[in-house]
Amino acid sequence: MEQGMKPEKADLDTGLGAYAAWYRELFQLPAKGAGEYSPLVLAYLGDAVYEIAVRSYTVLQGNTQVEKLHKKTSSLVNAGTQAAIAHALKETLSEEELTVLKRGRNAHSYTKAKNASTNDYRWATGLEALTGYLFLEGRYERLTQLIHDGLVMTGNIPE
Repeated sequence: MEQGMKPEKADLDTGLGAYAAWYRELFQLPAKGAGEYSPLVLAYLGDAVYEIAVRSYTVLQGNTQVEKLHKKTSSLVNAGTQAAIAHALKETLSEEELTVLKRGRNAHSYTKAKNASTNDYRWATGLEALTGYLFLEGRYERLTQLIHDGLVMTGNIPE
């Protein structure tokens, strides 16, 4: 693919979908729908997926010192930013996606927010649950688009 070109949907679905199928087969994992997991399990996975998306964004901007990468990533991967993204995206989500977001937000976690309000922490958990859900469903283009749109809508990255 030429530099600056946007990947086609088929490229994303085929490449990552094939990887997911290969991964399940290699590790002999059962095929389960994302809806079979609890919201906190979805958030657990979604936390990692969101972080890898943000780290990819910061790294792909250009080679720089790791300390600067960490500072930029940390400003985007925290409960306050994730809560703002969840609020910004609410009106753009499908009914299914909004249900997953709310299930994650309403889930009773046994961990406490360290540097965020309880409300922000709960909304961030909702966003992470949605991220995990879309990842497990193989809806990588939608997942990436929502992360991008949320970061743009909250003024965290340029349009």
